[in-house]
Amino acid sequence: MKKKIFTLICFLCAASLGMFAQQAKTLEFTVEINNQWKKDKTDEPVVIQLSQLNPAFRVRSAVVMNGSEEIPSQLDDLTGDLKADELAFVLNVPAKSKKTVTITLSSAKTDKTYPARVFAQMLVRDAKKQKHAPAQSITVPGSTDFYNMVQHHGPAFESELVGYRIYFNQKQTIDPYGKFTPRLEIEESQFYPTDEQLARGFGDDVLMVGNSCGIGTLKGWDGTQATHIEPIVFRTERILAYGPIRTVTDVEVKGWEYQGKELTMTNRHILYAGHRDLLIETFFSEPLKDEVFCTGVQNVMGNETTSYSDHKGLVGSWGRHWPVTDTVKYAKETIGIATYIPQKYIRKEVKDKDNFLYTISAPGSDRFHHYTMFTSRKETFGYPTPEAWFTYMQEWKEALLHPVTIQIKP
Repeated sequence: MKKKIFTLICFLCAASLGMFAQQAKTLEFTVEINNQWKKDKTDEPVVIQLSQLNPAFRVRSAVVMNGSEEIPSQLDDLTGDLKADELAFVLNVPAKSKKTVTITLSSAKTDKTYPARVFAQMLVRDAKKQKHAPAQSITVPGSTDFYNMVQHHGPAFESELVGYRIYFNQKQTIDPYGKFTPRLEIEESQFYPTDEQLARGFGDDVLMVGNSCGIGTLKGWDGTQATHIEPIVFRTERILAYGPIRTVTDVEVKGWEYQGKELTMTNRHILYAGHRDLLIETFFSEPLKDEVFCTGVQNVMGNETTSYSDHKGLVGSWGRHWPVTDTVKYAKETIGIATYIPQKYIRKEVKDKDNFLYTISAPGSDRFHHYTMFTSRKETFGYPTPEAWFTYMQEWKEALLHPVTIQIKP
């Protein structure tokens, strides 16, 4: 009898293992990342569209190997259907060289975690009870003033180098958080550090953006000045990816009455580990016609003598305009800002009283993109003078113009 029971147990175990083996499907392939540029690439983003691979199963985990070294990665659902759309990781690639990594996609879930190099959060707050509840996505009517009902006034996200938040109102402004040392802080400081945190060397809000475009915010254009994103029917702000390699944050507006049209527009903000710059992708529900938008950098305190433009899509400014109303105890900050727009989208270089801008359009297309970044002079790892910042801006643009090439092989 005991022998029969033992045999039965062995059979059931074998059957269970066999069933798991059948259920856990995998797909292995290699990716060649080639840096043909003359300079090294550090923390270079690599993104694999899973739809290009057409796996015959639902991808729930992935492993990226650079020889015997595992590279931290993340799978992101960008469409909200709870299925992974992209695999992302960052990699160092020396000048004039290439690296080949092996990637294994699996249908099996994993509890593996990697050290977080980025962070993102959005919190709905009860001001009376001083309580907060995490939110992944919030949608409100265009007439709803939700700015003060969200902690740090909208979604916030950071890399080791910098932090950002996006205002939950018609401005949709990208606002910066500067740091003394490279580390993650926003989960603890909530954008407004305490005296004790300041004594420990925490960073803080470093710019009063006012009605400007702040750090590369996309705006409307009325022919003479930048305009806010209004009137609209609905506004949604959401976090699609929290890390550990990148954060992805969307701001979507529906029913934007703009230049005689009714637009549905999404601005997607992507921040990678090891980066201070944001990639901002803008999508529309229908191809554009002759609509014109604008973006650029804030004219910090009207300091026109401390600005730079190459007149080919790169614009920057340097100055001091500190948040006096809600952070008076903090130091008066100095900041450098830069924005780069690919030249194919540029229509004209313009300015208004608050901004240095380029007008942009993309007739026949349903999308365009641009980049933005900043430095705070208090950084121990940054750019302490306008001359150093403007020089780095030009190097940054050159690096963006020389991305790595990615080739997927079976």
